[in-house]
Amino acid sequence: MSSASTGLHLGVLLMTGRAEDYERTMAFADIALGQMKALRQVAIPRNYEIWYAYATGYHPALNQQVNAILKAKGTISEGDLTQIYENYLSPARLTERIDQVGSQVRGEIDQVMAMIDAAVGSANSYTESLAGATEQLDRSKDREGLRAIVESLVQTTKTMEASNRQLEQRLTASKQEINELQVNLEAVRTESLTDPLTQLANRNCSDITLEKAIANALATNEPLSLMLTDIDHFKNFNDSFGHLTGDQVLRLVAMSVKHNVKGKDTAARYGGEEFAIVLPSTVLRAAVTVADHIRRAVMAKELMKRSTGEHLGRITISIGVATLRKGDSVQSLIERADECLYAAKRHGRNRVMCESDPEVAAERAATEVA
Repeated sequence: MSSASTGLHLGVLLMTGRAEDYERTMAFADIALGQMKALRQVAIPRNYEIWYAYATGYHPALNQQVNAILKAKGTISEGDLTQIYENYLSPARLTERIDQVGSQVRGEIDQVMAMIDAAVGSANSYTESLAGATEQLDRSKDREGLRAIVESLVQTTKTMEASNRQLEQRLTASKQEINELQVNLEAVRTESLTDPLTQLANRNCSDITLEKAIANALATNEPLSLMLTDIDHFKNFNDSFGHLTGDQVLRLVAMSVKHNVKGKDTAARYGGEEFAIVLPSTVLRAAVTVADHIRRAVMAKELMKRSTGEHLGRITISIGVATLRKGDSVQSLIERADECLYAAKRHGRNRVMCESDPEVAAERAATEVA
């Protein structure tokens, strides 16, 4: 994340009036800069991105590796930072793994083709041997000559059988190897579309899914709804109890979301403490019902710190729901769901609001007049 892109992002947040997002991102930025100062590290974009990711807790494995290095060495070297970036943040890492698996598949196929070519050559030789033996049998007049021809045929047949067995074994091994490579490729694909902390779909997967769902809904004239969910006062909770407990809160909300979506619905961690749920073939009222089930499921759980047994109270979420209209784009549908979400927050939090609610309609009309 470059300083220029960070400035642009914060500027957009300020213009849209999302003060909580601004405060949260600035808090993460302060933590990142504080870590670099404490460890006297060069303030280059790569290092800032690593420590910003560390502050957000978005990559638990990254945090674990950083903590392990700090515990063992008391500091982190440039080499350590390079390795951490390549392992968890580099845009090229998944592409390299996909290329590697693809290369292995191509290599395996090349070996199989070579074996098949060799088998074809052996089969041609065997056919020629049979043809030659037939001619010899026609010409042979004595018992010894016949015995030699038969023995030659038996030996040629045994050689051919051995070659076929070798090919069969190689093909079996190759099938197993290619199956394993396909599993690895699917694992890489899944990783590229999964949020590592909550195991829900990530922002990229959510965007892809929503774009396809909108295109399908418009083509088939089917309904489609979108929910955006935000954890109430998450920054205060994080500040009070720490990022590890904050991570547990995110997992708890993710579990409640996952248990209340079914079939073709897609639940994703949209960013920070925000979640998005794409609901194909779902009208607005049905989506509001699902949203309220999720809200109640989250509110029903009381949090307790495992290490101390301390009761941390309950958390709540606010949810905005919008439904697809003709002419909608991905962005316009997200914007309306976002408006509903922040209306829910402005009207007391721990509630679901949709675009047909009078409060949302009134606020939109006031904005249009202004």
